[in-house]
Amino acid sequence: MKKSLVALAVLAGFAGAAAAQSSVTLFGVIDVAARYTKANGQDTKQLSNDGSSSSRIGVRGVEDLGGGLKAGFWLEGALAADTGTADSSRFWGRRASVSLMGDFGEVRLGRGKTSTRLVVDDFDVYTTTGLGDVTRTYSLLGSGIDTFNRADNLVQYFLPADLGGVYGSFDVAAGEGTDGKKSYGGRLGYKAGDLNVAGGYQTTDVANSKFKQLSLGASYDFKVVKVSGLYSQLKFGSRKQNVYTIGAVVPVTAAGSVTAQYTKAETNGTADAAAIGVRGDAQAFSIGYQHNLSKRTALYTTASIIDNDNSNFRVANNAVAAAAGGKSGGIDVGIKHSF
Repeated sequence: MKKSLVALAVLAGFAGAAAAQSSVTLFGVIDVAARYTKANGQDTKQLSNDGSSSSRIGVRGVEDLGGGLKAGFWLEGALAADTGTADSSRFWGRRASVSLMGDFGEVRLGRGKTSTRLVVDDFDVYTTTGLGDVTRTYSLLGSGIDTFNRADNLVQYFLPADLGGVYGSFDVAAGEGTDGKKSYGGRLGYKAGDLNVAGGYQTTDVANSKFKQLSLGASYDFKVVKVSGLYSQLKFGSRKQNVYTIGAVVPVTAAGSVTAQYTKAETNGTADAAAIGVRGDAQAFSIGYQHNLSKRTALYTTASIIDNDNSNFRVANNAVAAAAGGKSGGIDVGIKHSF
């Protein structure tokens, strides 16, 4: 109840301030799916969030300062649409930032996505969401690393958009004395026509060592099929994991498309007591279909299975834990609407 009252008060305040801004937009996505998952002979049936897109609510604005200079803000929080609650301990946990934009590009301060994670998002055909999320096979991750997806105290610089197809961003996160939060990284890419290629690198100080991630991606739209490839290498302590992914999006009607993805994850190196989330090899297979009822509303279904080899990856965070060497599978059917 308190969170709801706070949310209403904040949004009402933004509405009142709209006249002082060049533009203020309230936006969001509601995504809910009926989901069935199974592992170790046990199954789970539930109404789940984020089957195709992350449910969220946010407000953003831009003010024209003149002379080609603009200021902007962006506040965005996760939403659990099945229960109507904020899906995070942080109300604006997805993004909270203020920006200064111009011919020089954009300088952004606050909390947001790291540059390297943007590479992974771009070349995973499921955009790291739902049962097909490629990061479900990424090992060496745990509570000690707080920058794998988003980072606090982030200073980011984005290249201007008129560089002939070249794009990129670079960021530094101040640890402020907290282990697992101090990080730096960046990405650089090239997009022209149907081709998109990019690479990103990030390092985070954690447990008196460093977590390192390198991600390289490429995609090409052949019109009859868009093919994507993604390679990520994760390092922590003496452990190293290589993750290879290939995916495809196939338009089958004017409003519908089929998605498919295969991932092979390989972990090597000796077991390190300091390593986080040490797990073995795995293969993941996913297939899905999305039918757009309009520009804002879509129906979808996704099926996925993870075949573990001395590991315990699972297809969904809240699914039954997979036994080492076992399988975890799931299917869902859902609807999403953006506003």
